[in-house]
Amino acid sequence: MVFSFPEDVTAEIREVAEGGHVHMVFSGVAENHFSDWLERHGEIPYPPYITARDTAAERYQTVFSQHTGSVAAPTAGLHFTADLFTQLKSQGIDSVSLTLHVGMGTFSPVRTENITAHELHSEHYEMEAETAERLNAQRAEGKRIIAVGTTATRTLETIWRKHGQFQAERGETKLFVYPGQTLGSIDGLITNFHLPKSSLLMLVSTLIGREPLMNLYTQAIAERYRFFSFGDAMLILP
Repeated sequence: MVFSFPEDVTAEIREVAEGGHVHMVFSGVAENHFSDWLERHGEIPYPPYITARDTAAERYQTVFSQHTGSVAAPTAGLHFTADLFTQLKSQGIDSVSLTLHVGMGTFSPVRTENITAHELHSEHYEMEAETAERLNAQRAEGKRIIAVGTTATRTLETIWRKHGQFQAERGETKLFVYPGQTLGSIDGLITNFHLPKSSLLMLVSTLIGREPLMNLYTQAIAERYRFFSFGDAMLILP
């Protein structure tokens, strides 16, 4: 199948993969101009439960954003502002940044009966040397590392499992964290409330256990907390 887009751009489906994913090849726009073309004609790939399509782009963006690449916002970061970081720093709570380009596979439901058979799509990550050094120093001093979101956790845990410490690195990760594993890279997590059957929910369950997780969600439902991307967040300190 061939689709026609503005400015005489076309795209041909070359392959259909599992989970509804397709491989498309675009023609009529130079590779180095493709991002600009997407900015002019593309649409933010909001989660399916966000039905409005006239939402200002900056509302679905985090204060952390630096590089083009993610197909969705790491939603725990939506709670943070520059002013909040100033307040945290005044209380001796510092922050460092890293990069993981969120892919659609992160939000895909686990469709296999056996969760170990589920495979996440590859996502690109980067950690700078300064970030690695400061995280290692934090760990050496016995201080806590709190990840903002499951996305940051996946990057931290990918590097930690490879090297037993943090170090500057860029690469691809397919890490799927689920109960039965242990998380060695973090001591706490700030995260939103996730969709059922998602890999994100299973990562949180890995950190605190299924029963405590269900208790948290029961309480959140009873108190009418908001769920998902523009919802409320919780701080988990196991």
